[in-house]
Amino acid sequence: MSFIREFREFALKGNVFDLAVGVIIGGAFGKIVDSMVNDMIMPVVGLVFGKLDFSSLYLALGHVPPGTAITLDALKKAGVPVLAYGNFMTVAVNFALLAFVVFMLVKQINRLKRTAQPAEADAAPPPPPAEDVLLLREIRDSLKK
Repeated sequence: MSFIREFREFALKGNVFDLAVGVIIGGAFGKIVDSMVNDMIMPVVGLVFGKLDFSSLYLALGHVPPGTAITLDALKKAGVPVLAYGNFMTVAVNFALLAFVVFMLVKQINRLKRTAQPAEADAAPPPPPAEDVLLLREIRDSLKK
């Protein structure tokens, strides 16, 4: 019975719920950022640099059977070992763009947080210490002498 109680205490802690909410929000945010990169940024990059898709670049590592089409999918279906470095390059470029977009979003959010918080100079001075604290400080100082 203690195992079930211990699991219930673990599952009902605020940190577990916070983590679950963070994972769910992170998944939804990931979809938003992925859509931003694929639907808004990549078309502009493709317009500027031409079609930026390296996924069809490969290097056949084995013997290509006669009559097999020389496409990446056909070679994979034929069982030919293929080094598909183009797909890796496409994923790496997409990751770099995604990381840049997330960096810019976090940078803007941090900037907005800084402007929303009052500056240190604008903060009110701390309240004076309580009377008992002052008395204890006097006693401490007199004992040091």
